[in-house]
Amino acid sequence: MRRAGRVVAMVLSRLAGEVGPGVKTKELDRVCVAELKKHGATASFKGYRGFPASLCVSVNNEIVHDIPSDRVIQEGDIVSLDFGAIVDGFHGDAAMTVGVGGVSPEAGRLIEAAEGALAAGIGAARSGARLGDVSVAIQQHVESRGFSVVREYTGHGIGRDMHEEPSVPNFGVPGQGPVMLKGMTLALEPMVNAGGWRTVVGDDHWLVMTADGSLSAHFEHTIAVTDGEAEILTAL
Repeated sequence: MRRAGRVVAMVLSRLAGEVGPGVKTKELDRVCVAELKKHGATASFKGYRGFPASLCVSVNNEIVHDIPSDRVIQEGDIVSLDFGAIVDGFHGDAAMTVGVGGVSPEAGRLIEAAEGALAAGIGAARSGARLGDVSVAIQQHVESRGFSVVREYTGHGIGRDMHEEPSVPNFGVPGQGPVMLKGMTLALEPMVNAGGWRTVVGDDHWLVMTADGSLSAHFEHTIAVTDGEAEILTAL
């Protein structure tokens, strides 16, 4: 899983550098496919329940699962990149949100809150703690900054399958949920909305958007639980 995570980290880093005004989201998917080939990896997403691309590119009020298309990225957009790779039968999964040029102050604060929430969740993940401790760490970080966490979509276990048990909600109660054990591998992924937490699904049955049209940001890492600080498998 370390190898899969390393590939995910390198590809996401390359994609973040490609995001800019005038770029079509499907061009990012083409870069993703080329990078996967270069690293001898395959895409986790393509073909998963019929998903047609290797990468999810969600913009502004889009939370997750948008299919790359002819949509052109604009100055001031915030762009969420969600990507998974398979190496030697194991998955890595990560996401990040990139601000395009001069984003609004609210968008900047939202991105910082989402990235900080992921760090807070990782900080709470250790052997002997409960998953609820991770969930509430994410929730408290987000809500203390005036934003909301998406509740219909969660983090998850990961390994030979992209989505495994247990689910890892981004809200919860400390001291509740399954006990984390050394060696567990989890994908933590706070999705954070500037407005309310409710969502709607697009006509293609993939795209998830904020119900109130507010901005959304998304960060994710695949981690391994240890006796101390969790190991981030999708970090460069």
